[in-house]
Amino acid sequence: MPDVYDFSARSLDGRDVHLGEYRGQVLLIVNTASRCGFTPQYEGLERLYRDYRGRGFAVLGFPCNQFGAQEPGDAAEIADFCSTTYGVSFPLFAKIDVNGDNAHPLYRHLKEAKPGLLGTEAIKWNFTKFLVDRNGEVVERFAPAVKPDELRRAVEAII
Repeated sequence: MPDVYDFSARSLDGRDVHLGEYRGQVLLIVNTASRCGFTPQYEGLERLYRDYRGRGFAVLGFPCNQFGAQEPGDAAEIADFCSTTYGVSFPLFAKIDVNGDNAHPLYRHLKEAKPGLLGTEAIKWNFTKFLVDRNGEVVERFAPAVKPDELRRAVEAII
């Protein structure tokens, strides 16, 4: 089975990024949206990123418009909103699908590696979070309602 580092994704600025660039880091991979009730979590995600990036930690944000059309903007609008509203400096990727036939291969892998409640694989909403260890193994899946500050203990346990 591949690990997270075997995948590639397009960055928000249009660059192809091989996730192998993050090899050896702890990752928090999150599907995001700019017009969601959970959107204020950007602030907590940025705080986690700033607090732990010096210790080999990164947050990777993947905008998605599959839940209530809550990420309707293009790449420039998403980048502007995230930087001006929440000061986001962690890597953001181009808008993707996380469910269905067009789901990004990374998200197919994440869902298979760490199914949700009762073994369901589908992402239920924006701001579902996957914690990945330094070996590229998915170690935990967190529901959208779990706030970033609640993840500190899990991040510190593997950092």
